[in-house]
Amino acid sequence: MSNKKGRLFVISGSSGSGKGTVIAEILRKSDKFHYSVSATTRPPRPGDKDGVDYFFVDREQFELFIDNGEMLEYAEYCGNFYGTPKSYVYSQIEQGMNVILEIEVCGAMQIKKKCPDAVTIFITPPSYSELCRRLEERATESSEDIRKRLEIALTEIKAAKDYDYIIINRANESSKAADDIIAIYEGKYKKNDEPDFINKFINDFTKQ
Repeated sequence: MSNKKGRLFVISGSSGSGKGTVIAEILRKSDKFHYSVSATTRPPRPGDKDGVDYFFVDREQFELFIDNGEMLEYAEYCGNFYGTPKSYVYSQIEQGMNVILEIEVCGAMQIKKKCPDAVTIFITPPSYSELCRRLEERATESSEDIRKRLEIALTEIKAAKDYDYIIINRANESSKAADDIIAIYEGKYKKNDEPDFINKFINDFTKQ
């Protein structure tokens, strides 16, 4: 049996980037990846399974994890803590699994400092107009909510330059984006070389 360790793949992307669909495709296509389970202090919802959807812990236990340096990253949203348990991630890596951590930009940068060997990947739509189309087609949010999401997306796309790789998730091509990320694992994909793309995305946004 191979003793080769796995690696940590940190994947970020704005709302509307399709990162969840891309990650699902990766897990469907390859048995070399494992999706990280986060810890949270929020109560389980109907159908939630401990250790599958989240590790459900009380606030005292979570704060103890923080104090003992046992969280790779964490944040507090709406009165509840969410974070990534270090021991869980490292145990999977020791077993040779590549761990996928889907996380927002601030958390990704926390992990990049703590785990310089982590592979950071930013998934983005091909253009500002495509991002607008995807958010509007959901038809689940007000115009004001969409505007706020677009402003957050602009901040996130500016941070994409700090990631190792940028993966463009074009319409109906999530399978191709998943293949690109698998190619990163296989060492067959070039590192972040999309500065012109980032600049065009930002310029298109500021013209609105």
